[in-house]
Amino acid sequence: MWFKHFRMKIKKDIKSCKTCVYRQMLFGDLDDFEYKLINDARAERLYKRGEVIKYEGEKVDSFLYLRRGMVKLFKTDTRGKEQILSLNKPGDFVNLLTIFTKTSYRYSIEAIEETLVCDVDLEVLEHIICTNGDFAMRVLNRMSNISDEIIESRFEQSQKQLKGRIATILLYFADDVYHKKIFNLPITRREIGELIAMTTENTIRTFSEFKRDGLIDIQNKTITLVDYDRLKSIAKSG
Repeated sequence: MWFKHFRMKIKKDIKSCKTCVYRQMLFGDLDDFEYKLINDARAERLYKRGEVIKYEGEKVDSFLYLRRGMVKLFKTDTRGKEQILSLNKPGDFVNLLTIFTKTSYRYSIEAIEETLVCDVDLEVLEHIICTNGDFAMRVLNRMSNISDEIIESRFEQSQKQLKGRIATILLYFADDVYHKKIFNLPITRREIGELIAMTTENTIRTFSEFKRDGLIDIQNKTITLVDYDRLKSIAKSG
């Protein structure tokens, strides 16, 4: 499976971490020396759709955050069947809940569209955490927020019926990822079913019902949210 890593390209879009639009999300309070440490220890890696960024079982040795694109986190069972755990969008810290285990990934990370990732050497990040208490608290606070978001999202999803789950994922792509009501769906109906714990057949049927009822329009992979307000109502009511 090494060839998937081999196709990955190294980019040099950002000369300094100080110019990154996501700097304030975690690295906002570093001094010049700490910025230099992070900047020297990072690499910008560009992945094509379908390329695996990290494999389940691979050593955790770096901190990853998304600058562009989307990734899915998934596990593979003994029969080779994949189960999507979550999706990550630009600005997300993909493996922040994993980096301090000092062991191996319990999941794989794959680009679901062209994706640019900043990869920071973990030893450098740990050094700054140990020497900068304010930064350490920011990291802990961010980890806590991510954990709370996962718990809240899972709980809300478990309370919804199928139509509510499909409406929620469509609104997620429109509002949080692409920021528009017309977009190319980055994952298949089967993968959506995996993500929301529903069968592929039920997921496909619900998409067809949404189209029939005038909620969405589907042209190949392009989705148009025709009746945004009704989708919001369905997502809210479950």
